Amino acid sequence: MYTLYCGNKNYSSWSLRAWLLLAHYGIPFEERMVSVSGRGVSEEHRAYSGNGLVPCLHDGDFQIWETLAIAEYLAERHPGIWPGDPLARARARSISAEMHAGFGALRGAMPMNVKLRLKGRPAAPEVQTDIDRVVAIWSEARQQFGQGGQWLFGGFSAADAMYAPIVWRFATYNVQLPAIAQAYCDAMLELPAMKLWEMGALAEKACIAECDALVAEYGGAR
Repeated sequence: MYTLYCGNKNYSSWSLRAWLLLAHYGIPFEERMVSVSGRGVSEEHRAYSGNGLVPCLHDGDFQIWETLAIAEYLAERHPGIWPGDPLARARARSISAEMHAGFGALRGAMPMNVKLRLKGRPAAPEVQTDIDRVVAIWSEARQQFGQGGQWLFGGFSAADAMYAPIVWRFATYNVQLPAIAQAYCDAMLELPAMKLWEMGALAEKACIAECDALVAEYGGAR
């Protein structure tokens, strides 16, 4: 059975991605929650993660870190994690890699905080550029490949897991979205595994001050 080292559910966006794949597909795993007190590499994590970050998946004594590597490792052993159609699969991998490497302005301005529901504010230009790109990615995937279900490529895939933290960010910071993107967000928020993650986040007591301090900046709670 796998072991997944992951961070606080309220804040740890990268942990959500790996956790969601395991939970949604019903892959047995043991969850080991560790504290994420801030951003970046932590020496405390190196005992169980080669790059000093979470998530890190253990298969026996073997470690797999970086979320995309975890997704690929699981996909080789558990069918259905990537779309079956070659073109859809290539596009899913492209947008997942783009998510992994990009959207720094959006991430920095809107850190994941599952507990909060804020009134929102107009986005800075560089943040709006990232939002517009996410909306374009979602809209294109839904229109070109998503006719068979509610998710980006019809059936749920690793691409949906990669964008799950963005769904939480849009919900937390009350980002106004066009119809296709909003419908996708609504469906993701109702996913049973996302509901389980939310329950865990709401039960947590840990606080990262720099994330919670954004309440006033975004007009307070709704």
